[in-house]
Amino acid sequence: MIISTTPSLEGKPVVKYLGLVSGEAILGANLFKDLFANIRDIVGGRSAAYEKELRKAKELAIEEMVREARALGVNAIVAVDLDYESIAGNSGNLLMVSASGTAIITKE
Repeated sequence: MIISTTPSLEGKPVVKYLGLVSGEAILGANLFKDLFANIRDIVGGRSAAYEKELRKAKELAIEEMVREARALGVNAIVAVDLDYESIAGNSGNLLMVSASGTAIITKE
């Protein structure tokens, strides 16, 4: 499966557009990660715990998008966009990543 942020693939003409495919992942960040992230914010530096969770959420969202595309029988997804959100809720902070793109069939 070819996945690209570009609207087309060089040398691969589009045979058919099958529409939007998407995937979402929402992960909770626990109390200790929140605490250490707040400390990092105060003293500066990067929050490795949040970065790890964000990468994990991105991978899950892309995997879900690809699963949806495979069910349509396509061989590529173009114009992929990733959106990131932090959601504060009663149970703590949540990290949300959504991936969306256009499912296409390209000429081999």
